[in-house]
Amino acid sequence: MNGAETKARRRSRLGVDLALLGLVGVLLIAALGAGGAVLYKDFYGPSAFVTRYLDLLSSGRAADALRVPGVAVDRETLETAGIDPTASEALLRRAALGPLTEVHVDAEESADGVTAVTVSYEAGGHPGRTTFSVTQDGWEGVTPRWRFTQSPLAVIELTVRGADRFAVNGFEVDRRQVSAAGIDAAPLDPLPLLVFTPGLYSVTVDTAISHASGHGVLADTPLAVTPLDVQAEPTDEFLDVVQQRVEEFLTTCATQQVLQPTACPFGLQVRNRIANLPTWSIVSHPAVTLEPDGADWRIRPADAVAHVEVEIKSLFDGSIEEVSEDVPFQVDGTITILSDGSVSIRVGSPDDAGE
Repeated sequence: MNGAETKARRRSRLGVDLALLGLVGVLLIAALGAGGAVLYKDFYGPSAFVTRYLDLLSSGRAADALRVPGVAVDRETLETAGIDPTASEALLRRAALGPLTEVHVDAEESADGVTAVTVSYEAGGHPGRTTFSVTQDGWEGVTPRWRFTQSPLAVIELTVRGADRFAVNGFEVDRRQVSAAGIDAAPLDPLPLLVFTPGLYSVTVDTAISHASGHGVLADTPLAVTPLDVQAEPTDEFLDVVQQRVEEFLTTCATQQVLQPTACPFGLQVRNRIANLPTWSIVSHPAVTLEPDGADWRIRPADAVAHVEVEIKSLFDGSIEEVSEDVPFQVDGTITILSDGSVSIRVGSPDDAGE
């Protein structure tokens, strides 16, 4: 009787042990499945593919980011997206990338073989959110390979007024060197520039004649076109040069011993004859200020005063009158930026201006 009871107890314990082992096996399989799902999501899934691309941008590895499948585009793709196929690639480099931080995957949704991965981030301190389209592109061993179905590149159509040279995120660009038309490009033709998304692109101007700062745009939509218009302002040094040129021009005008100096903004009209050659001088020069004029500059109308000394002989009785008179007048003009980067300063209207 004791032997039978012992055997029964042993079988009972064995059953319990087997049940526990089975439960442990089930839990182990579930843990392996959950771990595999996490591993897939973090390292091999579409979100991981997008995150790796953003990590490349964050670390400034522009060349490696361009090699990510689906990033580089051809002219046909650009034309299909309504983008100028001659868009410059000058900004697709490390030196033009802005800071990208706080990257976080917000959502991942799949439909018809395409996965939409939505990511939030901070670009240059500005919060942003972008959705990327990803699809599987075969296998590498037992892990899936991915590619962007829509390139994450975008285009900034940049117009810079008052300067041919500017900088994007500190990277210096000469419009005439990156434009498809070269030096023949019209100054106000928008310049299409390919950029990575997401990214904050800030345009500054710092030349001898003009300056601008704080003009930026957040490129956050793949294959989108974003216009950016930057108006530069004249530098103090440039204003000083224009002021000097205007004063030199007026001083030269004052050397003409005629009542109406040729191509000059001042003169004196009389009904009688002059008894001697008039003498001019500039009493008050204009205070020059500039305003934008398309791609160039215009001298705003400014007040000035000339002085004339002349003797007038009366046609009626031959008497001589000594005239000493201040002659108020206004000065304006145009400043044209030439193709070689120099400037042409013309005082007065185009018909009677001096240079």
